[in-house]
Amino acid sequence: MTSSILPSAADEAAAAAGTAAGTAAPAPGARKALLLLTVVALLLPFVAYFATARSIVEIWDSSGTFTHGYVILPISLWLVWQRRDAIAQLPAAPYWPALLALAACGAAWLLAEFGDVQIVRHYAFVAMLPLVVLALLGKRIAWALAFPLAFLLFAVPFGDVFINPLIGVTADFTVWALRATGIPVLRDGTNFSIPSGNWSVVEACSGVRYLIASVTLGCLYAYLTFRSTWRRALFILASVLVPILANGLRAYMIVMLGHLSGMTVAVGVDHLIYGWLFFGLVMFLLFWLGSLWREDAPADEQSAPARAAAVAAASAGSAPSSRFAAAVLAIAACVGVWPAYAAWLAQREGAAAPAELASFQGAWPQAAPFARWSPSYPAASAELQQYFAQADGRHPGHPVGLHLRYYRKQDHNTKLISSVNRMAGEKDANWHSVASGLRDENVGGRTITVRESTLAGAGGRLLVWNWYWVDGRYTANDYLGKVLQVKQKVLTGSDDGAAVMVFSPFEDKPEPARAAMREFLAANLARVDATLDANKRK
Repeated sequence: MTSSILPSAADEAAAAAGTAAGTAAPAPGARKALLLLTVVALLLPFVAYFATARSIVEIWDSSGTFTHGYVILPISLWLVWQRRDAIAQLPAAPYWPALLALAACGAAWLLAEFGDVQIVRHYAFVAMLPLVVLALLGKRIAWALAFPLAFLLFAVPFGDVFINPLIGVTADFTVWALRATGIPVLRDGTNFSIPSGNWSVVEACSGVRYLIASVTLGCLYAYLTFRSTWRRALFILASVLVPILANGLRAYMIVMLGHLSGMTVAVGVDHLIYGWLFFGLVMFLLFWLGSLWREDAPADEQSAPARAAAVAAASAGSAPSSRFAAAVLAIAACVGVWPAYAAWLAQREGAAAPAELASFQGAWPQAAPFARWSPSYPAASAELQQYFAQADGRHPGHPVGLHLRYYRKQDHNTKLISSVNRMAGEKDANWHSVASGLRDENVGGRTITVRESTLAGAGGRLLVWNWYWVDGRYTANDYLGKVLQVKQKVLTGSDDGAAVMVFSPFEDKPEPARAAMREFLAANLARVDATLDANKRK
């Protein structure tokens, strides 16, 4: 028995033309069976990775930046429906090498599960959907549906990694434009002051929402409006650059409106309303300019009998139904083995012992708290914060604080390494981040890389060094930290890790605080190691 591909509008004509040409008409039952198998195969990743799919929807629901995710799947289905006549004329046959790629996505999901890298889990899950189509229906149909299938990747809530760079770009552009206008500006990181008031470029001002929305709409518009690759590429590039420039102009104009109005306009809710209205105008102009170079698709001059003959030929060239059924079983195995293995490991591990951090016995005497500061991190399994001052008073005014956060049995709500973990939260009323960067420090003959952050608040300034402790190693690199977490999970089954933070106050220049922290670590780093190692052995 032979089988056709997905049903199309030309099927009725195919039956009549097939009879006239002496060709057997496609069997409606086989078409329906293949459609049912396709639906089942596409549902398999949703069933096997339900928790991952749910976490994607939860982010859509909780973040206005990614609300567009709700419309991605309907748009992809509509694009597939638009291509139904074309794919009806292509033979369907399983493409077995795609199973290797499908298994690779599952393996990537498993490693991301071990390291709790949510973005990799999300992309691995969504990438399975086009690979299922490729494995079941073959290369020709998958290529014909390449854009609708690739468009599904926009459903993944990705973009937070661009927030800090975009904040910097927006602050740079705004300060430059204000100075070019002749307005004096006193800048402190992403905060700046002008004669009429103080301003701060925060996460909501980064423009990441505009950028993500622009790129998503730009890719869809380029696909629907242009035929040539170079025009599509140029329009997509414009959809990336234009919102970045527009966001800088938006921020500048908001500051100017506030400045010229005596801080009565564009400083409250109207600030956000103005931003979205301005973005809508910019996108309208971008799409209007794109329409001037549109390339309409050539008219379909194929006659109904010719289309019917093509459908019949596609049906005759399709694989037997038994091969499609075997492909669905193979897809189920490639998709399902990884979450099953993860569940088996979780069950085998059982409940972890509670983490504890005993009172740290430092080489320096303890001192009174000098700053009400705590990092914007999720609750840890165990925490410790203590303050120290050198007994001989070699660094007066620069006591040192130690903050440890130990994590065990991590999940998406309690992660040691996450893009949302910061030294100061966006809504922190006491502290805000002024600058951050990596630096190498020589501590007692040992070089460690730390992330240095400068915080400012009502109580003065604070210099913070932080790094991760994972599998007995130190790193300040988020990506290397995740790799170490995965390695530790695979080899030992443990996901234990800790954040180590050392901090000291300063007034004008940070170097005295750095010197105090170096001496503190030279005397106490081995004790920090011992405290963390002892907890790991529990």
